[in-house]
Amino acid sequence: MPALSRADLWSLEEYAEQRPGFRQQVMAHKKNRQLALGEHARLYFEDALTIKYQIQEMLRIEKVFEAAGINEELEAYNPLIPDGHNWKATFMVEYADPAERATRLAQLIGIEDKVWLQVEGCERVYPIADEDLERANETKTSSVHFLRFELSPAMIAAIQGGAGLVAGIDHPAYPLEPVQVPAPIRDSLAADLQPAVFN
Repeated sequence: MPALSRADLWSLEEYAEQRPGFRQQVMAHKKNRQLALGEHARLYFEDALTIKYQIQEMLRIEKVFEAAGINEELEAYNPLIPDGHNWKATFMVEYADPAERATRLAQLIGIEDKVWLQVEGCERVYPIADEDLERANETKTSSVHFLRFELSPAMIAAIQGGAGLVAGIDHPAYPLEPVQVPAPIRDSLAADLQPAVFN
């Protein structure tokens, strides 16, 4: 997926007109881009459409219309668009109660490194987490992380050939049975990948 540029974005005035229909399109698209991992963790897989929406919303909220400000948002968010050989996701640890959330985030240090995806017949893939900035410290993890899952050519060929996909978390404080990724999500993720090239 190519990076977004200013030419891909609407002006604030144009976005005000386009937003209702565009938002409906994005919300429908996102239904097949998120995966619950138990009751309190979720992967939100990003792509060019979800990131375009995120940028447009940020520009709208912050009323940014100058080129420098728009370019800053593009530079911040473009790295979250998959490159054809990986999946990129926002990983959320979700506890509604603030006190419980604080307790659990202290127990779940390192959980962002223990999330995995596994294409049927292949090894598990663990993510490269938080490349943009460190989100955890010695006393707690963050409730939001950005993950990149790098896939081998064999994994890409398998997923594009219809292989199943399983996800999980290997953290002792978050016991979880492997989760079978539903077909609509698997198919949406397969569309992120370019055909595998074998050297």
